[in-house]
Amino acid sequence: MSDENPVDEASVSTEVPLVTRPTKRSKWLTWIKRVVIAVATTVLLAVLLIAYANLAATWASWGKVFDDVEDLPKAKIGLVFGTSDRSQGKENLYFRYRIDAAVEVWDAGKIETLIVSGDNRSRYYNEPEKMKAALIEQGVPADRIVCDYAGLRTFDSVVRAKKVFGANTILVISQKFQNERAIYLAQAHRMQAYGYNAEDVGLRAGLKTRIREVGARVKMWLDVHFLDTKPRHLGEKVPMPK
Repeated sequence: MSDENPVDEASVSTEVPLVTRPTKRSKWLTWIKRVVIAVATTVLLAVLLIAYANLAATWASWGKVFDDVEDLPKAKIGLVFGTSDRSQGKENLYFRYRIDAAVEVWDAGKIETLIVSGDNRSRYYNEPEKMKAALIEQGVPADRIVCDYAGLRTFDSVVRAKKVFGANTILVISQKFQNERAIYLAQAHRMQAYGYNAEDVGLRAGLKTRIREVGARVKMWLDVHFLDTKPRHLGEKVPMPK
């Protein structure tokens, strides 16, 4: 009896299939692809972090920053952030507008004491003393102004307001971008904070400050959530005027 499906021996291949080995070029292409993906992922995560950190300060201060002094809630302590009164030989408008805003808040009876917090690197550069002198010149009583000579940055000024000067509620006085960041930092340290927005400097004059603010907010977020940052200087508590 013949097979129903006879096999044609000539049609059966005895060749062993070849295994293709990757070439040097294909290895390089694979490596480059992985690097590109890794870099793109890192850049995307960095962009998301920058965006989130910058928005976090805005969200935290929503409804807590004011442009009209009449809308401000009253607070015992106002905190004015320091800056130089001169910049490149010219008047620093950030300084002038912050002083003007602090005087408005004082004249409206919204605060009892002002902390002027800034850098005091030498007898020739003393932000708190400059601010105090400018406030006194505009009618704020000298005995209602307290100088914080170790406010080296916003973080230090806010934390020292609580730990050194005993403030659990503060009214921060500066341009809106700094007020928002200060309120975020205050809330992170279990403080209640509001902000009064000083007049801002025009975009052209303040462009560098705005760019720096993007990085400052990232540092703000890292200080609070990852770095366990402390003020550079802490000391004994300073009694506030009664």
